[in-house]
Amino acid sequence: MDIISQLQEQVDLIASLAFNTIGTLQRDAPPVRLSPNYPEPPANPTEDFADQPKLMSAALVKAAKQFDALVAALPLAEGGEEAQLKRIAELQAENDAVGQELQRQLEAAGHNKKE
Repeated sequence: MDIISQLQEQVDLIASLAFNTIGTLQRDAPPVRLSPNYPEPPANPTEDFADQPKLMSAALVKAAKQFDALVAALPLAEGGEEAQLKRIAELQAENDAVGQELQRQLEAAGHNKKE
């Protein structure tokens, strides 16, 4: 698998972990009394809630570090922006030439069919 696909998968993993972490915290966090004017919230005993945020945040940090490692493994661009723009222009010119040749061949093939 190429590095770009790995980066995409890692971003998906980070998003999934973040989504699940926030959802779990919303669902399982003990209620908090917002004001003395409000009644005491009902107890919501969750035995292992104290460990959940630690485990989920550790998984999220691990995924982020893996993403950083993948980014660091990307090849560096050679020659800077000007060299890249020049290479893009060269590739575009090559693409245009190939496209014109293909168009000529298609026209020739269509012309031969009519005869």
